[in-house]
Amino acid sequence: MASSLGNEKSVNPVLRISQLDALELNKALEQLVWSQFTSCFHGFKPGVLAHFEPEVKAFLCLILWKFTIYSKNATVGQAILNIQYKNNLSQSEKYQPLSKHQKLWYLIFTVGGRWLEERCYDLFSNRQQQSFCKIKSYIGFGSGLLKLCGLVNFLIFLRKGTFATLTERILGIRSVFCKPQNVRQIGFEYMNRELLWHGFAEFLIYLLPLINVQKLKLKISSWCLPIAGLSNSENSLAVHCRECSLCGEWPTMPHTIGCPHVFCYYCIKSNFLFDMYFTCPKCGSEVHSLQPLEYKIEMTELHV
Repeated sequence: MASSLGNEKSVNPVLRISQLDALELNKALEQLVWSQFTSCFHGFKPGVLAHFEPEVKAFLCLILWKFTIYSKNATVGQAILNIQYKNNLSQSEKYQPLSKHQKLWYLIFTVGGRWLEERCYDLFSNRQQQSFCKIKSYIGFGSGLLKLCGLVNFLIFLRKGTFATLTERILGIRSVFCKPQNVRQIGFEYMNRELLWHGFAEFLIYLLPLINVQKLKLKISSWCLPIAGLSNSENSLAVHCRECSLCGEWPTMPHTIGCPHVFCYYCIKSNFLFDMYFTCPKCGSEVHSLQPLEYKIEMTELHV
């Protein structure tokens, strides 16, 4: 009953990008399984798995093949993307699962071929006899020829969209969707927010150096703390201005800028050099002329 229902499934071609994504997911899974397996031997002597690495990898891939291709006609990457293999050798347009021979040959080509390449390289790498050198050259030539055929197959795949690997083309297995796919809807709200924020940040980076923060701060402080009731006479200047309007300490080398406030020479000079449009933080008066204070303020007035 289940097989009859499976045969009635319609075939849905798979996009190229989905097939490539499935291959990348398969590679990532193999690397993850291998890293998890090798982490079990961290407490052992280094190099324990070095002599048996091709066999161990082949055994792990055999387990993955048993629970993916053999059981579900699909790799892990394909199962995640709702893809499975179809027997393309059958003339029927309906879905046909892989035969046992195709599954077995898939294991030999993928797992066995990789193991043979790695193990033969280790066996003949240190051999100096003429016969071993010939075998090594033949294996290298065959490996290069297979890679060239794989490249040609990939170019054909980009053109037609079927058989992403050389193994699939040789065995006649094709990737199809398990279920019909809906139209992919992509939302750009997140991207729009990111672009808006980056544009605003770049605008602030460009604008902030042009803003005189010190002058703006002094302007706001003059609005928040207005000074009233001070006369412009010289006596009121000597009586009321017993501290620097910038640092708040007793003025050192007191100077005026034309308003009834006193500043330390170094305070007013450094701010004026920094900003030629500097204004008094108390009353907002601009610097008309930097003049030393003519009247002496007795030190006894500190205690008054």
